[in-house]
Amino acid sequence: MDRAIARELIEQLNVDAERIASRFGLRYASITAERANVKSRYGVCYSDGAIKIRLRHASTGRPLKYSSLVNTLCHELAHLRHFDHSPRFHAFYLEVLEYARAAGIYRPRRPGPGAAAPPRRTAPARPATAAGPTQLTLFG
Repeated sequence: MDRAIARELIEQLNVDAERIASRFGLRYASITAERANVKSRYGVCYSDGAIKIRLRHASTGRPLKYSSLVNTLCHELAHLRHFDHSPRFHAFYLEVLEYARAAGIYRPRRPGPGAAAPPRRTAPARPATAAGPTQLTLFG
């Protein structure tokens, strides 16, 4: 990844983190890029408030979508209040993520700098049957 792109991503993450953190009264020390050779996690929050976020895909090395980075950012910011993965943490993480979505910070499908925009795909219309429209069941 180009250093300028990495710097731009971290700068934007810091801007967005400040906005999110101030909304929830959270304090963090820093947000930096995770080392390129770290492949086992997307981000980490240390007890001193330092947050590291991986900017590249572990196997392809391509830049991650900005929405993925913001999702990780919200996860790590939530650890500033709940330093575990308890139900309280997950509830707070979802609250932080929803705020980021409502504020226009978290926008799934928005490509990050240096990433190509995904092609727009539309599913072909399915005809309705005598029993009614076709339904898709997710998660069994």
